Amino acid sequence: MNDERPRRSEFDSVDPAPPSEESKVTLLREKICDENEKMFQRMRALFALRNIGGKDAVDALAAAFESDSALLKHEIAYVMGQMQDSAAIPYLIERLEDKKEDVMVRHEAAEALGAIGDRKALSVLEKFVNDDEIVVSESCEVALDLLEWVSSKNLDYS
Repeated sequence: MNDERPRRSEFDSVDPAPPSEESKVTLLREKICDENEKMFQRMRALFALRNIGGKDAVDALAAAFESDSALLKHEIAYVMGQMQDSAAIPYLIERLEDKKEDVMVRHEAAEALGAIGDRKALSVLEKFVNDDEIVVSESCEVALDLLEWVSSKNLDYS
């Protein structure tokens, strides 16, 4: 019997798949965007990209927002929030503003914007705090408070 437990990531989360051992962003981008690939392998690419970080990894993750899978897009938004990279803001705003997007994706995009803590997202979160979808509305409310909290932690008082 395998007694190995899932390892926590450096982001202090237990991920639903271990990160791929691949380290080339271009190959990981191909994997996560491949609609014919098994979801488990796409998730492995997602977590590898998160762990690599940087603008190229954010762009690779965002390319997979074209996927048909709401689950994958939700996870992409979630890891963008974990990464706290401002390069993700335009992609997350686009997901939040798209009323045709699955509500689960829009909700996670809002929360990720809050987690990044960049005040560039403030006006869009305020705009959607009264969204027709209560899940989106409440997520924006939480995200606004989180954004303020995260941005206050990032201030340099010296």
